[in-house]
Amino acid sequence: MASTSSAAPAPKNAKKKKKLSPFWLKQLHSWHWISSAISLIGLLLFAFTGITLNHAADVEGAPQTVESKATLPPKLMPLVASDDQPDSKKPLPSDVAKWVGAALKRNTAGEAEWSATEIYLAQPRPGGDGWISIDRETGEVTAETTTRGWISYLNDLHKGRNAGEAWKWFLDIFAGACFIFALTGLLLLQLHAAKRPITWPLVIAGLVIPALIAVVFIHA
Repeated sequence: MASTSSAAPAPKNAKKKKKLSPFWLKQLHSWHWISSAISLIGLLLFAFTGITLNHAADVEGAPQTVESKATLPPKLMPLVASDDQPDSKKPLPSDVAKWVGAALKRNTAGEAEWSATEIYLAQPRPGGDGWISIDRETGEVTAETTTRGWISYLNDLHKGRNAGEAWKWFLDIFAGACFIFALTGLLLLQLHAAKRPITWPLVIAGLVIPALIAVVFIHA
């Protein structure tokens, strides 16, 4: 007698688990590793400088200042001579900028502050500071450069302080790569979470722990 037993048919209303198509799964992995490669060195740098910034008082080096002086030749004095014009901001005259740059080995680009008695050109930079001052009556030129060490330099890069337009663009691209890296990582976590039960508790902990610290320990 033939056996009448057979596998029970699946319920009609059983939910089918949706799977990501092979094309999109491949794209997800590609975007994840490409964004991680682009942001890897930047992440290492920002993680390191995050620690140094958090302990800035402990690792800050002693600033070193170098001062140099020169005097404008008489033929250039009319270009900087004091006049009755109100205070303004404008670049150094071309001939003056070339002479000062050659005499003091300094970059003279940028807008200077012109007052009745002085021309002051600020030259801030990552990890240090600098300025050039020209006395409009005597022609005396004074330049000063301050260096605070490579830790301060990296910290200023972290903050984007006085690093210029090119570094600003790098930070934007780096932030975009980090966002893509994190977002694709989250989607990959979702795909593998069923086999790794600890996944979502860890993700939630990553949100809850800093939120609790901010609420409990940080006060205005």
